Amino acid sequence: MRVAAVDLGASSGRVMVAEVGADRLELTEVARFPNGPVRLRDTLHWDVLALYRGILEGLHAAGPELDAVGIDSWGVDYGLLDATGGLLGNPVHHRDRRTEGVAERVKGIVPPADLYAATGVQVMPINTIYQLVAALGTPQLAAARDLLLMPDLLAYWLTGVRRAEVTNASTTGLLDVSARRWSDDVARRVGVDPAVFAPLIEAGERIGELSPHVLAETGLSGPVPVIAVGSHDTASAVVGVPAEGERFAFISCGTWSLVGVELPAPVLTEASRAANFSNELGVDGTVRYLRNVMGLWLLQECLRAWPDADLLTVLDEAAAAPAFGAVVDAGDPEFLAPGGMPERIADACRRLGQDAPAGRGGIVRCVLESLALAHRRVVRQASALSGREVEVVHVVGGGARNALLCQLTADACGLPVVAGPVEATALGNVLVQARALGAVQGDLAALRALLRATQPLTRYEPRGDEHAWAEAERRLERTPARA
Repeated sequence: MRVAAVDLGASSGRVMVAEVGADRLELTEVARFPNGPVRLRDTLHWDVLALYRGILEGLHAAGPELDAVGIDSWGVDYGLLDATGGLLGNPVHHRDRRTEGVAERVKGIVPPADLYAATGVQVMPINTIYQLVAALGTPQLAAARDLLLMPDLLAYWLTGVRRAEVTNASTTGLLDVSARRWSDDVARRVGVDPAVFAPLIEAGERIGELSPHVLAETGLSGPVPVIAVGSHDTASAVVGVPAEGERFAFISCGTWSLVGVELPAPVLTEASRAANFSNELGVDGTVRYLRNVMGLWLLQECLRAWPDADLLTVLDEAAAAPAFGAVVDAGDPEFLAPGGMPERIADACRRLGQDAPAGRGGIVRCVLESLALAHRRVVRQASALSGREVEVVHVVGGGARNALLCQLTADACGLPVVAGPVEATALGNVLVQARALGAVQGDLAALRALLRATQPLTRYEPRGDEHAWAEAERRLERTPARA
């Protein structure tokens, strides 16, 4: 069976084609296109029409024969449709400043404990609930008859069918995470009409078929169904985790690290809320219990500051650098903005009473050990708060290529790390499609068995000194020393 995964990220989108069978899983990228924000006057938007064009061109490159298509993307952002189905302006980017201070306003309407008990989502200014509160009173929201999250909007343009896939809907702060349905109560309390939300659909259900004009644009031979996959990219990535059994933690590692465990039900305790964990819905009735922590952004920004540096060379230099020369809190908001990252890391080390790292190797060693410490903290917290024992950590995504980070994560967690697949998101996308069409059978365990049988994986055994990692962690808990 031949299916296409449309995988959209914050900086680019791509179309991947997979050949899938009972003992076969082969993935090929056929198209890639840029994505990024566009500032129009004082508002930051997504160029959603360019994304749609890229998808059409990618499907043309994938043709002429496809058995199905599935779409995954980031969460929280949405488009508004009028009574005719027309788009009411380009979707606003979640990094737009319109949500500044909105979370505080919402606290006065829905107490944080009540909101968490209903939705299970950590408070982040980018969440859809805060975007919509910021948009109250605007002509676009007043005229809206439908709200569709990004993958749902693009699926609507492909098929003419309006649906909301549940894994992405769970990122909004407007979904009842226990019941897996929209929370009309939360929506009404913040002033949003629940009627704008599309009917929910679970991953694996058929949304519709490519419309005649899409078939004409792409040259595909119809009918071609569009299948709802785990349309939040992390939901698809977790399907693509090649775990055996339930006692695993996952780290979907790229620019950000999504770290957590897979559960049968949400954790809605006060301790969980205080620890800022999210309960995001997964495929087959599961819950992705996770926290978003800093990923390879720090390393990427260091490399940008060193235009003559080669990644493999600086990783070799980091491997040779002294262990625990310095560590920082990788999740410090100090590191969120781009620019001057090596100097900012050195400054943070000095504020913590440590010597600044020496040379590029020392700085990269500091970055990777700090990321490993962040992984350690969140894996242990997720296990303690959920009661789910963790015996192995799976690293998927681009971070699976970074052997030093994977080894340091194994050392820090005191657990084996299995790295790969790098393309977990696209693989999870196509596996859900293939199962829906009968090309593969079984539950998530069966899908993951196919991954283990067909994808290259690397195992890292822990070899670190627990005392040294504990001491490094304690450094970050001490009162910073000011220079």
